[in-house]
Amino acid sequence: MLLAMVIVAIGFTSCKKYLSPEPLSSFDNSLVFGNSVFFAKSAVIGAYNNLAGDYGYGIRISMYYPYDSDEMMGAGGTTDDGERRNIARYYLFSSNTQLAPVYNQSYSGIERSNICIDNIPKMALYTTGTTQVKGELRRLYGEALTLRAQYYFELVRNFGDVPEQRVPSAQLPNLFLPKTDRDTIYNHILADLLQAESLLPWRTEVASLGDQPDERITKGTAKGLRARIAMFRGGYSLRRASGIMERRADYKTYYQIALQECQELMARRDQHTLNPSYKSVWKDYVCGHNANDPSGELMFQVAMGGQTASTDSKLGTYNGTKFGTVGGGALTILPTYFYMFDSTDVRRDVVAVPYETNTDLVTRKGHAINAIVDGKWRKEWLSNPAFTPGSSAANLGLNWVIQRFSDILLMYAEADNELNNGPSASDIAAVKEVSQRGHGGNAALVPTIPTDKDGFFKFIVRERMLEFGSEAVRKYDLIRWNLLTAAINETKANLANMGTATPIAITPPSYMAPPPAYCLVNTLPKFMYSINTSTADDSKIFLNSLYKPAPTATPTGTTKLNWLGASAINSTFTTVFAYAYKPNHSELLPLANATLSANSALTQDYGY
Repeated sequence: MLLAMVIVAIGFTSCKKYLSPEPLSSFDNSLVFGNSVFFAKSAVIGAYNNLAGDYGYGIRISMYYPYDSDEMMGAGGTTDDGERRNIARYYLFSSNTQLAPVYNQSYSGIERSNICIDNIPKMALYTTGTTQVKGELRRLYGEALTLRAQYYFELVRNFGDVPEQRVPSAQLPNLFLPKTDRDTIYNHILADLLQAESLLPWRTEVASLGDQPDERITKGTAKGLRARIAMFRGGYSLRRASGIMERRADYKTYYQIALQECQELMARRDQHTLNPSYKSVWKDYVCGHNANDPSGELMFQVAMGGQTASTDSKLGTYNGTKFGTVGGGALTILPTYFYMFDSTDVRRDVVAVPYETNTDLVTRKGHAINAIVDGKWRKEWLSNPAFTPGSSAANLGLNWVIQRFSDILLMYAEADNELNNGPSASDIAAVKEVSQRGHGGNAALVPTIPTDKDGFFKFIVRERMLEFGSEAVRKYDLIRWNLLTAAINETKANLANMGTATPIAITPPSYMAPPPAYCLVNTLPKFMYSINTSTADDSKIFLNSLYKPAPTATPTGTTKLNWLGASAINSTFTTVFAYAYKPNHSELLPLANATLSANSALTQDYGY
């Protein structure tokens, strides 16, 4: 069987270390998986490649699918387009052409992984090679198992029950497979990841295999992903049979799996821990094109490169803030989310950017509250190589981050709190560690962490919102907690309240811990006064405080911007945000017409 259709990285080039082998184009299995580790590695790289590009985490999965939520709005304003804008509004039909390409590319990644999983253990070198060769092949096998798990996880959390195929297509008598219950898929990939853990090296052990640390999967990746999938297996999801959101009675079994994986990772701080600086994670490593953060906080990244739609990402050009005249701004930070951050939380100014860089590429101008954008992937932070001024390139080689170590700390605390009917001292310490880093390392600034089960859970719901803004985490968290409906309804109400000229009142959310009272009261400013500031200074965009009433007169040398009230919180927020959302329906996406036409064994479910 030729590999051209199933494991080839067509036209793939990249500056990333793990992508250095040339892709294979026309060799059959007996050659690829014969006596060459190099060829086997090239095959596994083919399985990695489906993570990247426009139909992977380059834009669709990362920036179309995860919105609207109580943190951000997807692109679109008031326009229905039957495509990306309607995904964010939950106004979805099977005719939407943004569905099938993602679905198909994920299954292509599964097929490539299946071929590697089937063939690598059969290689003679797998058992007879040198210690280093056997270690390399075991790692490749573990990578393929982990990749297949990630592809299935993304399919399930977006589409629900989907067909499961665990062997190469050439071995199946019938390729028209019906849907498999997601619990079965989850159980299989949890078992796969457990096996992968035994095959993969730790991050610092790859040198013994002749490699340097890079974006490839390691033991920590598999353990972190297994914890995350276990939390979803134990969480709520929209079920085909009942048509409602349900959580299985045995959910604590899976919380226990997550807890154990997180405990084991937390015991290996030599491999993965928090970078002391939240900003540095994004500016110096993600935007700095540097995969080698010594803290190992970046546990799973999708390597992007090559400046093509099939291999790179549009991070920093589709989203993020404008730099000169170039791009950004498709995703919008909600005003309600902006005020979930207290004034001392350094994460706010990383996640939310209320400015753009002028055409001189040196000075900035402020944005009104209805035009704040996400900032973790931003062009002004690009280095190694830097962004070329004046370039209109859509692809900047920015990696998508799937998992960070802060997720391990927060999952550990969440699982343990649920299993033990309240938080332990170690749970509180784990959450405090994340919040303290978010407050610049100052323990005195960490909000009071509740010690009862419900209060502690609600604190985690808020803390995850602050920590993972714009990382495609929030909507799926809300779904597994069965809180998406409450979040959307209460966010709509608060957006309307913020758009009321007098008084401006924000109701503390019922489903998570509220921010400090000064973030909610009607003494927040109705206007902000923007000052031109240098790009070398991230700290000062506005003259007046974000948390106190504004001056009545416009100060000299500033630009007056509408902030709160009807002139700022307009119909984009009050009527467009998630306007078509329906409980027990919108939590999952429909299958595309093209997908249904290609496989008569599939059914359209969930009320679509």
